[in-house]
Amino acid sequence: MAPPLVAIVWLATASRVLVLTLSLLARLLFRPYDTSASLHPPCLSSPSFPPSASSSNSTATATAISSLAVWDGVHFARSAECGYEYEQSFAFLPLLPASIALLSRSLFAPLVPMLGYRAVLVISGHVLNNVAFVAAAAYFYRLSVLILKDSGAAYRASVLFCFNPASVFYSSLYSESLYALFSLGGLFYLFSGARTVAMIMLALSGSARSNGALNAGYICFEALLQAYDAAIQKKRPMWAVQALVTGFLRSTFVFLPFFAFQAYGYLNICVHGDTDELRPWCKAKLPLLYSFIQSHYWGVGFLRYFQVKQLPNFILASPALSLAVYSIVHYTKLLHQLFQSTSIHEQIIAIVDGRLVEAHESSDVATVLKSEISTGLHNKKQGNTEVKKRKSVAASAASAASLDGNTSTGRIVGDNKDECPLLVLPFILHLTFMTFTAFFVMHVQVSTRFLSASPPIYWAASRILAPARGGSCKRWGYFIIVYFVAYILLGSLLFPNFYPFT
Repeated sequence: MAPPLVAIVWLATASRVLVLTLSLLARLLFRPYDTSASLHPPCLSSPSFPPSASSSNSTATATAISSLAVWDGVHFARSAECGYEYEQSFAFLPLLPASIALLSRSLFAPLVPMLGYRAVLVISGHVLNNVAFVAAAAYFYRLSVLILKDSGAAYRASVLFCFNPASVFYSSLYSESLYALFSLGGLFYLFSGARTVAMIMLALSGSARSNGALNAGYICFEALLQAYDAAIQKKRPMWAVQALVTGFLRSTFVFLPFFAFQAYGYLNICVHGDTDELRPWCKAKLPLLYSFIQSHYWGVGFLRYFQVKQLPNFILASPALSLAVYSIVHYTKLLHQLFQSTSIHEQIIAIVDGRLVEAHESSDVATVLKSEISTGLHNKKQGNTEVKKRKSVAASAASAASLDGNTSTGRIVGDNKDECPLLVLPFILHLTFMTFTAFFVMHVQVSTRFLSASPPIYWAASRILAPARGGSCKRWGYFIIVYFVAYILLGSLLFPNFYPFT
């Protein structure tokens, strides 16, 4: 039997092949509702990488490939080709356009003379996003094992992520795959102790999607754990202050890409814009372009989507929202039980001590050790002594666990035990905020893909699908499977043909 991580990589690859096959079949068998994606007006200004001569007389193949960019994919491809020409185009953050433009001018550049630049951009986007999803699935599994301490639950949750209801977006010209890759990868490295790598990856997630900036909250949580450990356990208040300051700086770094892009938009529109009259948002005390675009062009705002005519969209989003609410309630109850049975102090010390053993035994030893050295929380001599001491304590705890027969499977929290570690807390807080925003502020049908990279949803679902559970859990398990399969099929049929789907 293949190792679980290898199996997840193969399943993620198989899921992408399945979704792409279904999408292409749907495109061949049904006529698109909107064929405007095939239109290709010239850039307002000459692109920095002009298309070849053959692209002006594009073949049917090139046109067909270009038309695979649908919905938001049209905007991403346009931004990659022509830059940010219009105010509303700044709603689409730059990581995906910049990445596919780079690929089209390097790895896939030989295809440009045959297909034209726009078609190669679309190919680059699809290849990049599908590869990124497979890597994201691998990180999802590693993160789940790290947080849940249950390889069985982590594997089931990862399988669900591979075949999640928003799968079609992860195989299209959308930013979901890059966001999932850098957010899940960043969280894995953060809770493994490789904080510098985590900071960079989480910052990149904020340049893929605006909600990536919220990942700074995880860094704050981890900094609080380090500060508590330094102040209470080590009796080193200055180390605690240093941990808090470092955490604040790292969190600020995660926000930087998003706000740098807002500053770029301000300079292009408000300072160097062609219009004589300033746009309304340029005159605001905090000229935030993204929030203006969402409100002005898409009608996003608190309770603005609560209309009778939007009831079908609420129904479309109800499975994702229901599963999210269940996850929040479930883990909130378990965390409440955890706080009643074990002191927070013991939980924090166990997390910090246990991480030393995990970092030592993981495949990322070099990265983790370098990150630990770079924190500067203690000098080399004292640090080595402290690390050895605390590794001994944590190793003793691991040895005790092995007496119960759980280490052979990597299980600390069992399938049938309603337990959860403290590290689940920031994930639940993050999911709660995202769910509230999706339901009350955003276009609610977007919830399916907006929440699709939130690990607690799959963790809770994997608990329901645990083999030993029966009765109502078994019935809800069938519902979850039907929901996932149905939305993969619906998404693969509707989305590529320009029909509305989340």
